[in-house]
Amino acid sequence: MSIHKCKICNNDFYVKPSHEKIGWGIFCSRYCKKFGTRTRKETNCYVCNKVIYKTMSQISRSKSGKYFCGKSCQTKWRNVEYSGKKHLGWKGGQTIYRKIVLKSGLKAECLLCHKVDSRILVVHHIDQDHSNLNIKNLVWLCHNCHYLIHHDKLEKRRFLSFVKPWQNMVTMV
Repeated sequence: MSIHKCKICNNDFYVKPSHEKIGWGIFCSRYCKKFGTRTRKETNCYVCNKVIYKTMSQISRSKSGKYFCGKSCQTKWRNVEYSGKKHLGWKGGQTIYRKIVLKSGLKAECLLCHKVDSRILVVHHIDQDHSNLNIKNLVWLCHNCHYLIHHDKLEKRRFLSFVKPWQNMVTMV
């Protein structure tokens, strides 16, 4: 057996003659072979500035030109980068209608199923015009009822039958 120097770490190692004949014996271990055959570029995580290594194919596939050490850092960046006006679902940013209903004194309760958990309540525009901020046009609904009103014709008719008496009650308050 002959002694060779590893191309990556310069350690001495033994190579079998049969391996030497077929061109092996360049790297001392699988670890050195992995890093010897791949070209990796050292870069920093865009969020936490940790040193990371990326292959050339990973670098060429990046759309943003930013690199991350893991999904958590990538998600932190995305939550800041694609919020507000940059979000695909952005509709002008008017959230004042929720404050209007809260200040009006109406009980925070789903009009249809009467749930009172504020975490699941949303404000629905009866005429579906988001610029109409009249208190008669705004009602509390839970997420489930809100979805059904927008996607089920029967549920929408049921909702409209509840709305007429409710609007009369709002004028009294």
